[in-house]
Amino acid sequence: MKLIIQIPCLNEENTLPKTLADLPKEIVGVDSIEILVIDDGSTDKTSEVARELGAHHILRFMNNKGLAKAFIAGINESLKLNADIIVNTDADNQYFGGDIEKLIQPILKKEADIVIGDRQVETIRHFSPLKIFLQKFGSWVVRQLSGTQIPDATSGFRAYSREAALQLNVVSDFTYTIETIISAGKKNLAIAHVPVKTNKKLRESRLFPSIRVYLKRSMVTMLKVYSMYRPLRLFTIAGATTFFLGFAIGCRYLFFFFMGQTEGHIQSLILSAILLIVGFQIIMMGIAAELISVNRQLLEDIQLRIKKKE
Repeated sequence: MKLIIQIPCLNEENTLPKTLADLPKEIVGVDSIEILVIDDGSTDKTSEVARELGAHHILRFMNNKGLAKAFIAGINESLKLNADIIVNTDADNQYFGGDIEKLIQPILKKEADIVIGDRQVETIRHFSPLKIFLQKFGSWVVRQLSGTQIPDATSGFRAYSREAALQLNVVSDFTYTIETIISAGKKNLAIAHVPVKTNKKLRESRLFPSIRVYLKRSMVTMLKVYSMYRPLRLFTIAGATTFFLGFAIGCRYLFFFFMGQTEGHIQSLILSAILLIVGFQIIMMGIAAELISVNRQLLEDIQLRIKKKE
């Protein structure tokens, strides 16, 4: 049983030594543990520090491609290195490395394909009340969209079985956390969560410049990923809402028509016709999107078979 711990990095020469020192050297049930550092175009000595500290593998980008790209590149590299279990953790030493043994237990016991570390955000002292609320509300939204019961959707401390990693695809350029949960939920992968500890904050988050930007990007990611897997439902809701709004306005016009008071209400008739047509077109777009979604699922099945043969 081979475990690879992957660490996406961007200018982490100061925090990486503590992160690597915190990782376990051996775990019961695991034959070998290897460390993979993904250097996402760092301008400091991140790669050199990783090499000096004994990282087994270093994947270096020539320029910064973003956390999501670094994550999926690490997953693919770990699969090439014949990993049976892949653990992702952050380079800022946010997560307690000793909890990796706890994190992989559901996979070792064949109880889960993916395990996500629950930071219990309400216990993190440097999180403001607003950030705690947004984290909890965001996780609730992700649970509704994915059909899972994950309490901490944005946690980057997670473990994947080889079978789950083979099925991972990330299309977002922002972050992988939300997208991979929704995707895994729609693919009916077994997802579990375990409570984990966090370490003292070493630096501020560099993933997003402000909460406003984070909310905007997260909402776009949720909408985009959900529409990939349930486009007909999404378009039907939007189309039906538009159609029935037009229908209601049309009924209002008919009321005045039968009362002989059509003067001044012709605009309602025009608006009603527009909304009815647009609503119908949105529903037709949903049907087309559903067919595209089915084709995408077939392509993912082909991709999975190819990966298994490689």
